[in-house]
Amino acid sequence: MTFLKKLCFIIIGSEFSKSSSSNTVHDKYTDAELIEQIVKNKDALLFGELYDRYSKLVYNKCLGFAKSNSEAEDLTQDIFLMLFVKLGSFKGTSKFSTWLYSFTYNFCVNYVNRNKERKINDNSVKFDSQEEVPVEVTDNLLLQMQVDKLKKALELIAPEDKTLLLLKYQDGASIKELEDVLEMKSSAIKMRLKRAKAKVVEMYKTIP
Repeated sequence: MTFLKKLCFIIIGSEFSKSSSSNTVHDKYTDAELIEQIVKNKDALLFGELYDRYSKLVYNKCLGFAKSNSEAEDLTQDIFLMLFVKLGSFKGTSKFSTWLYSFTYNFCVNYVNRNKERKINDNSVKFDSQEEVPVEVTDNLLLQMQVDKLKKALELIAPEDKTLLLLKYQDGASIKELEDVLEMKSSAIKMRLKRAKAKVVEMYKTIP
């Protein structure tokens, strides 16, 4: 993180602290109400409430891309700085948590891609556009997999496939919500889900 970003976060962070201690009424707002007021007034105090609600979720997502806890903390700070600027782009057509997951994922992928020392796709299963459509993998098959092995398998597929599966099966996003968040048609999302499930099953089979 640059010195400027650190300085900005220190300034905004002081507002977060004030928010937590003196504006408890804000915790009664829904996410949509809170975001509407933040966007309308550019209110750092209200943004502190949003930070309190979701900083742990963002940090946990960042851990999947970071080399250390401190790097995940830096990523979390960077994301919330960017979020303060970009919050107006939230359309309210999906759950905020789903939109924020996608926002966090895109930020982290861009971060990793800028880091030339890391190649997170080296072990990914490759499916080009000329390949046959993979055999259908049922949701029941995924549910029957051992959790530890499934986690390892998810780390071996491309990050865009991993995040799609997590959005659908961990965060419970509907196809409609995925359409809004990813700005894709439902048919494309269903095909991507089908391919992603096939990839994770293939990786699962390689893990002893």
